[in-house]
Amino acid sequence: MTQEEHRLAVLGAGTMGVGIATLAIGYGVPVVLVDIDADRRAEAPDKVRQQLRMAQLMGGLRRDAQAGGLTVTDSLDAVAEATVVVESITERPEWKAKLMAEVTAVLPAGTPVLTNTSGIPVDELAGAAVRPEDVLGAHFMNPPYLIRAIEVVRGPRTAQASLDTALGLLTRLEREPVVVGDGPGFVINRVLQRMINEASRIVQDGIADPAAVDALFTGCLGHRTGPLATGDLIGLDNVVDSLQVLLDRTGDEGYRPSELLVDKVRAGDLGRKTGRGFHDYQGAQR
Repeated sequence: MTQEEHRLAVLGAGTMGVGIATLAIGYGVPVVLVDIDADRRAEAPDKVRQQLRMAQLMGGLRRDAQAGGLTVTDSLDAVAEATVVVESITERPEWKAKLMAEVTAVLPAGTPVLTNTSGIPVDELAGAAVRPEDVLGAHFMNPPYLIRAIEVVRGPRTAQASLDTALGLLTRLEREPVVVGDGPGFVINRVLQRMINEASRIVQDGIADPAAVDALFTGCLGHRTGPLATGDLIGLDNVVDSLQVLLDRTGDEGYRPSELLVDKVRAGDLGRKTGRGFHDYQGAQR
């Protein structure tokens, strides 16, 4: 397969799904974006156009690039001609497993299905697939068109051919894949989610406020953002879901979501996407 022949299907038109679609379209790869939610489908084309402009302004995409086409649908049958599929729905194991079974049933053998899960072991999801050897992980960071490195997770049953095809697409998109082994949280989230959780506990215990916690990480350790601002960017609901996955699969109490995190999710303060999380994004951002 030449690089120009790739066709991507993205399952889920949420924040990450739209971002991944934007990345591919910006590099001239046509995308089929699938979501069962009518409102998300209706909003997706405008969101992709907005993010394409933002990506170009911020240097994530070339201004003269030939954009790929976008098809938005609620039908899984539309992904049958994709060369690579990326699953990017809500971090619920039972939902992801059900979708994995459904999508692999309509795909030809040898079509890689990349799960963008934050922490569910790849082999766990592969067990629901018609062909486990076609399943692997691709943990994109947000926003995908600005962050080049991608954590690629090879499950114990992932075939070399499927891995090679997936890496070929990522190369076509000028990403920098780092291949790692399987396990709860892989590398990034096994460390990151616990750090966000511990930072939340520090605020909960009154040791420091969110601005102070993040200032120490940016000023002393050189992080681009601190752990709490990172949690706000991810979405605190997604953080809680990921922590619960890690807790269930490792039994490590360090992953039990802090009371403050749970309270913020219950209150609807989910981070940037709702205007407020640990920081306030409705007015002047701290």
